[in-house]
Amino acid sequence: MTVTSLDTAAGNAGVPGRPGEPEPPGGTAGGPAGGTVGGAAGGTAVRSASRRAPSGTASAVVGVVGGGQLARMMHQAAIGLGVELVVLCDDAEAAAVRAGATHHRGLAQDPAAVHALAQRCDVLTVEHELVPNALLAELADAGHSVRPHAAALALAQDKLAARRSLGRAGFAVPAFAELSVGDVDGIERFATQHGWPVVLKAPSGGYDGRGVTVLRNRVDAVAAAGSFGSPCGRWLVEQHIDIATELAVLVARRPSGWWRAYPVVETVQDDGICTELLVPAQIPDELARRATSLAVSVVEGIDATGICAVELFVTTDGELVVNELALRPHNSGHATIDAVVTSQFENHLRAVLDWPLGDTSLCAPVAAMVNLLGADEPLDLAAVPQALDDPRVRVHLYGKAWRPGRKLGHVTAVGDAVDTARQAAHAAAAALGSR
Repeated sequence: MTVTSLDTAAGNAGVPGRPGEPEPPGGTAGGPAGGTVGGAAGGTAVRSASRRAPSGTASAVVGVVGGGQLARMMHQAAIGLGVELVVLCDDAEAAAVRAGATHHRGLAQDPAAVHALAQRCDVLTVEHELVPNALLAELADAGHSVRPHAAALALAQDKLAARRSLGRAGFAVPAFAELSVGDVDGIERFATQHGWPVVLKAPSGGYDGRGVTVLRNRVDAVAAAGSFGSPCGRWLVEQHIDIATELAVLVARRPSGWWRAYPVVETVQDDGICTELLVPAQIPDELARRATSLAVSVVEGIDATGICAVELFVTTDGELVVNELALRPHNSGHATIDAVVTSQFENHLRAVLDWPLGDTSLCAPVAAMVNLLGADEPLDLAAVPQALDDPRVRVHLYGKAWRPGRKLGHVTAVGDAVDTARQAAHAAAAALGSR
């Protein structure tokens, strides 16, 4: 497989920069480059996010479609910046609302609610992919600042679109095919060419292991035909990759083109859910440089703005393959709150506002993060002091109602060595009763 390098990202449409603005120090960073993948556009005419003067109480107003834990942690970052965060969700007890974000009640799928949110904000962003893409495009056409723009976000909303666009641009992706739901013969033809097992996905709507299953033979395919649905009526079938390691690279990028990349993260997945991560990834420096270069190429190629998480497979042959994209703060970046100079949440806000980006350097040699997942019983909140007994540990609870398997929080431990950081994070998670 070949991987498109930083210097060969598809397209050269360009993203206007700011003449005379120096490349900022602090972490892996770069300035305006440009290009488009799969027709993504939106960087050739940068709109300012400052549509209204600061009110005296807020430096800016950012609207977020969604009110879950990602919006909650954005709100925590917004407080220090004097940014008012307005979150669109239907639940008055949503995680971000409980933390104090301004609540704009409504559904992400309701055009009137999303339009009303955009009217009261300087810039509109998202914490999930469940908002209709055409609605975001309509808002941008009406003059609202929408970041990321609809064409880029489409590659996170539709896995088939992402595979096609990135593949055409020369990025290594798994072999894939589009099938109608229930096309068992199509799966078998694909497996004949690429071998069993194969991976079956719903192109849209899946997350945390939902909407993905591994098929090992025709019997599994027949079973999937009766049980594995897809909201869009299509299946995405992919070659099963022999994975040595899973990585994620987060890149914060402004509409004016300046970007900063975070240290490469190594993730551990269990049944499609990220359970823990290490930063920096325990991989050779040369591989980390390749992963960062690849991620920046993707981010610039699709003209992403805000945080973009590029999830990568490292094959057993040492090749890098693009798995999925998220154009918003991402679980793989949660350790940045405690282990990096500027968290992904603060840099997402800075980026969508086109403000200067913060340093993405590590504050400690290594950090380990463990997700707090709902077990058979709710988390033991009385055990928070016990979890904090190790001074290297930080606990982040999301204020969400318990249910088995749900992400209820995370713990991060920093340290000088991988083993001790992991042990500290796991001990804290166990004390709290995580799964």
